[in-house]
Amino acid sequence: MSHWLNLASDILAAPNPAPSPSKGTNWDHAPTTPPGMETVFPEWIGWAKWIAIGLGILGLMACGIMMMIGRRNRSHLSAEGANGLLWVMSGLSVVTLAAGVVPAVIGG
Repeated sequence: MSHWLNLASDILAAPNPAPSPSKGTNWDHAPTTPPGMETVFPEWIGWAKWIAIGLGILGLMACGIMMMIGRRNRSHLSAEGANGLLWVMSGLSVVTLAAGVVPAVIGG
């Protein structure tokens, strides 16, 4: 039994050399824009932000309408409208913070 334990400890303690990139290869270079996307991609981001803001406004209006309708004898509808406020505000926060958070996480 001790033979197997010694063998296992030798295997686990064996050095594990880190792979080295070939000479002259830069694995961590700054992000670059693909050819032809210099103007297209920022336009897509602008459209996505515009759509998100529009849907956020409609979502807040829908939550307010649900709360107004549910005021009398429909408390469940009013509660759903109030709960929807949390989701709409959370979604708007994610959209707003995306431009700052993603580059901070990626390191770009």
